[in-house]
Amino acid sequence: MAPLVQELHFPHLHIPVTIDHIFPVTPAGPIPASSGNTLYLSNLDDMIGARVFTPTVYFYRSNGFSPGQKLVTKTLHDALASVLVPYYPFSGRLRETKNGKLELFFGAEQGVLMVEAHSEVDLASLGDLTVPNPAWAPLVYSFPGERPYQVIDMPLLIAQVTYFSCGGFSLGLRTCHCLCDGLGAMQFLAAWFLTAKAGVLVTNPSPCWDREILRPREPPLVKYPHVEFMRVEDGSSLAMTLYQNKLVQKCYRISREFQVHLKNLAQEPGDSSCTTFDAMAAHVWRSWVKALDVKPLDSNLRLTFSVNSRQKLNKTPLRDGFYGNALCVACAVSTVSDLVNGSLSNTARMVHEARLGVSEEYLRSTIDYLEINKPRSLEFDGKLTMTQWTRFSIYESADFGWGRPVYAGPIDLTPTPQVCVFLPEGEAAGATGTMLVCICLPEPATDRFKEVLGIVNHVSN
Repeated sequence: MAPLVQELHFPHLHIPVTIDHIFPVTPAGPIPASSGNTLYLSNLDDMIGARVFTPTVYFYRSNGFSPGQKLVTKTLHDALASVLVPYYPFSGRLRETKNGKLELFFGAEQGVLMVEAHSEVDLASLGDLTVPNPAWAPLVYSFPGERPYQVIDMPLLIAQVTYFSCGGFSLGLRTCHCLCDGLGAMQFLAAWFLTAKAGVLVTNPSPCWDREILRPREPPLVKYPHVEFMRVEDGSSLAMTLYQNKLVQKCYRISREFQVHLKNLAQEPGDSSCTTFDAMAAHVWRSWVKALDVKPLDSNLRLTFSVNSRQKLNKTPLRDGFYGNALCVACAVSTVSDLVNGSLSNTARMVHEARLGVSEEYLRSTIDYLEINKPRSLEFDGKLTMTQWTRFSIYESADFGWGRPVYAGPIDLTPTPQVCVFLPEGEAAGATGTMLVCICLPEPATDRFKEVLGIVNHVSN
C-alpha cells in the first residue's frame, strides 16, 4: 500500500538546451483591432500580483514513434495562428498610461513568440516527471537580462518547443497573467490544442473580452478592510526565518485517503460544508507555521488564496467565454497560538468563512480598493499564499494529437517563496485522485514539515 503522505524528490540536474529558431506568430486572419487601437484592462488584470508571466511546461513522450520536429512545430504554429484570430488580444502589447494604469494596445510587428529548441538528453534523464523541478527552467524561454515583473511591451505569450534525443518533446509556455487567470488560460489553451488536433479552428466557448464589466464604481466604494492587501508590521520571526535561510522547493504526494481523513477531522459536529480545500489549506498552513517555529505566539499571520468570482456576479454577470482575471483574494487571519495549539476544525472554519466571504459586493469593494490604493508591491509579511490547480483541466485539454502530456504544470516556486501550490497528479503516475502539495521551505525546517504534515495525531489536535 502506498504511503498516505509521500515526499517526492527530484534530481538537481543540468539540461543543455540549444535554441534553433525564434519567430513571431501573428493571427492567421483579420482581427477586430488595428494599429493604434487599445483595450481596457480591469483592476483585477492590472494588480501587481498579475504583472507576471506564468511559466508552465508540458512533456510528451514519443510513444514508440518520432512525430518529426517539423510536423510538431508546424501543427502548433498553424493552430496558434488560427486561435489568435478570436483571441487576438494575445497578439497585442501592454503599456502604462496615466497613474501607472496598464492598457492593451495594438501596433505594427506584434504577435506572440514561438521558439524551437533541442537538447541532446532524453526525457528519462529529467528525473521524476510527476513533480515540478526548478531544473526544467531552460525549457521555458526568457529574454537575456529580463527583469522580474517585466510585462511592458513584451510578447504576451511565448511558446518553446524542445525536442529530446529520445523523440519526446516538451512545450514550455509563458503566459502573461494580466490577460487571463488560471481558468481563462485553460480556456485559451484548450482552444489551441483542440484546433491543432482537429486541423480547423475550435473555440467552445467563444472568447469575449468584457473587462469593462469590472470597472470601478464612481465614486469608488470600499466596504471591507481588505487585510489581504495591507502592509502590516510582521512582529513574528517568520520573515527572518525565511529570508536568512536558503529555501528549497519540496513536493508531497497526498493520497485520496488522507484527503478524506483530513476533511472528516475538519468537519464540525452537524456541519458538512467543509471542503477538501478548506481542510487541506488549514492543515498545510498549520504544518508550515509549526515547522518554522514562528514566535511569538500572539503574532498575527495571514493565509491568502484566490476564489473564482465568475458565479458570484449576479447583477452584472460575465459571459461564459470570459477569460480575464475574475479571481478575488480571500484572507484568513489567525494568531500563531491558535494555529499551533488550536484544532484543525477551527482553522478549517476560518478558511471556509474567508472563502464564503467573497461575494459580489466583496469583489466590487476589492476593485474599488485597488482603484484608490493602487498597491505597487507584493506584501508577504506574515503571509502564506495558496494556489489551487487541482480543478484545472490541464491534462485533459493538452492533447493536440500526440496524446496527453505525462506532466503539465509549473516548474519553480522559489521566486515566490511564500506560495504553496496544490497540483493534480500527472498522467505519468496514473489518475488516483492524489494531490501534490508543493511549497518552499528553509532547509532546516524540511524534516519538521514532513513530520507534522503526515502525522495523523497532529491533524486531530
